[in-house]
This record gives sequence, C-alpha cells and structure tokens, in this order.
Amino acid sequence: MRIGVPREIKNHEYRVGLTPSSVRQLVQLGHEVWVEAEAGSAIGFGNADFAHAGAKIVDTEQAFSAPLVVKVKEPQLDECARLTADQILFCYLHLATAKSQAKALIERGVTAIAFETVTDSAGRLPLLAPMSEVAGRLSVQAGATALQVTNGGRGTLLGGVPGVAPAKITILGGGIAGTNAAQMAIGLHADVTVIDQSTERLRTLASEFSGRIKVLKATPDTIANSVCESDLVIGAVLVPGASTPKLIRREQLKDMLPGAVLVDIAIDQGGAFESSRPTCHDNPTFVEDGIVHYCVTNMPGAVARTATQALNNVTLPYVLNLAERGWQCAFAEDPGFAQGLNISAGKIRHAAVAEALA
Repeated sequence: MRIGVPREIKNHEYRVGLTPSSVRQLVQLGHEVWVEAEAGSAIGFGNADFAHAGAKIVDTEQAFSAPLVVKVKEPQLDECARLTADQILFCYLHLATAKSQAKALIERGVTAIAFETVTDSAGRLPLLAPMSEVAGRLSVQAGATALQVTNGGRGTLLGGVPGVAPAKITILGGGIAGTNAAQMAIGLHADVTVIDQSTERLRTLASEFSGRIKVLKATPDTIANSVCESDLVIGAVLVPGASTPKLIRREQLKDMLPGAVLVDIAIDQGGAFESSRPTCHDNPTFVEDGIVHYCVTNMPGAVARTATQALNNVTLPYVLNLAERGWQCAFAEDPGFAQGLNISAGKIRHAAVAEALA
C-alpha cells in the first residue's frame, strides 16, 4: 500500500506522522511511503533521512493522494478538502469539539480513524497514552513558567526553598496524564494533591507514590476546597471521544488565589474548566478574573521530537495492520482497533463522538 505523510500545518506543530525508522520498516515489508518535503526537518528528521529510509519526497498534493494518509493532528479545513472517499485518514481527530472538521470529513466521505478512541484488550487508550504522558509532564513545566510574576502569575516557586513553603498543586484526574504530572511535581518538591472519582485508582496512586501525595475522592466540595488553596491546578480528565466535563465553573475563579494558574490538558476535548478557551504556542496564556489560563491545544508539539518518537512506538503496529490488511479486515480481527473508526461513508460511526456533536 502507498502511505502518505503530510507536513503538519497547525500552529507550531512540528510532529510528523512517521519517523525515518518507521518508514524503513514499512518499505522493507513492501509498502511505498511518500513523505512531504520538510515534514520532519524542524525536529531533525530531514528529507535525506526519509529518503535514505526508502521514502519518496513529494509535495503536499502527492502526500495527500495516498490510499492511507498518516498524520498527527486533526486535519485543518483546507487539508480536509484534499481527502476523498477512497482514502483512510489515521491521526488524532478530537471531533467532539471540532464540528467544522467533522462536517468536512463527512462531506468528503473519507474513512477517518482516530488515534484517541482506539482501545486495547483492557479498554485502555494505547495511542493516546504516550501523548498523555508527554502532556502530563509538560503541564507542570508550563504551570511553573506561568506562575512567574513576569508571566502574570503569583510568583510562587513550585518547590519553595528552605524556610519557605512549596507551591500547592491540585491535579484533577489520576489517569496517565495526571500521574505523569504528579511525578514531575513531586520531583520538583511541590505539595501535590490528586483528585479522582475512582477510589481504586486513588488506592493505587497512594501506594505508587508512597504517601508523597495526597489523594482525594472527587466531589464538588473536595474539588472546590482544594482548588481555592492551590497555586497551580491541572485539568487532566478524559472521557474517550466525548466532551470533557467542566470541573471548575467560571464563578469559582473569584475564590482562587490571585495569580494562580490553570493548565488545561483536556482542552482538545473542550476543556475541564468553564473559562478555558483554546490557545496556541505563540500566545499560550490569558488571564481571566485574575487567574492565568494555559490552554494550548497541541502541548506535545513543543517537544515534537520526543513526542513523535513516543507516538510512533505505539502507532506503527496499527499503521502496518492497515497497510497489510485494509481497515475492514484489521477491524474484524481487533475490536479495540475498530473503536478508532470515527467516520466512514459520510456517517459518524463512534457513539460518543456522535453524542458530542448532536
């Protein structure tokens, strides 16, 4: 099968759908890979690297002409217009909050498979996990920067210093992103609280961190009480394919510490905070009611080389499966992979996405 890898065009998005190493494996199995010129140049994967791995370096139109198109981020509207009904698109889609993209993909008739709704045999999200790890770790770095007075924050150092208390961090959600955020925050000696609705997950976290974090059951009261005392709040909740529930209402901002920071990892799915709105790496924060909001929709794009390699570690087997068997046979053999189907033949096929867009 011929596989196309376009250059990403979203603001400051430098990840690339396949690495040269992945290309080499596909080519060795008899597949043809067309990579758009400069698709990975910003992160050290130059045209020569891809060519040496066996790829053909092409223009945008040619990259989008392949039967299987592998990207990272959701296609922008002009990219959607390049797709046709006889193609497979495999990438992050996040259609629950992207009605215009969903409409465009439906109109084009393309078969659109989303990384973020593929599941494994245990019901986990294997293609979202590495980016959740990256975003979780980045969220603490972003929060630490936003807390600086020069960036509008309250001027609190996460780890404090001897004689001065560390910053208080509340992490909403104890999944992969939240756990990785906690690891980074603990490493910086912050005072960390993780709030989750699963008591079993809280037990696991308490054991994993050996008492170095506080764990609380998610209720409106525990969330409100913890948030109002925190210097940094990280939204790390996820409902696969659906819009994220709003855990902090706009009116609660006035109860928070002036200059506190909200980092919304869940912004791709609508955001965990009612006051959130998408931002980009060019202008990552805004201040509302004295609270700094960081709501960048492609956080892992800031560390695009690491993110690309981590993503390819998990996506390549699925790309190989599609290339070898086609999507229908691949889905018949793997029901979890079939959960990735969001759109085909002009219809939405994923229940949570359909509900979110209704």
